[in-house]
Amino acid sequence: MKLSRPVSWFLLAFGVWSWMIWTTFVKNLWHDASGLAFDAADKPTTYFWIHLALAITSFLLGTAVGVIGLRGVLALRKK
Repeated sequence: MKLSRPVSWFLLAFGVWSWMIWTTFVKNLWHDASGLAFDAADKPTTYFWIHLALAITSFLLGTAVGVIGLRGVLALRKK
């Protein structure tokens, strides 16, 4: 399957964007002061674990999409 140049760059940009957004989200989640992520005894809550699982899933999907985009960009440069 061949990817066009715009699609390859879009996928690569999406992968990078995903990592930027979710890294910031995890940092904010870790330093949460609202009481949602950690209870009074500083133990992680269900909210924390669910959102951490969402972030990890997004990191994995963002990486996969970014790698596909990178491979497309590199393949187009070889031509």
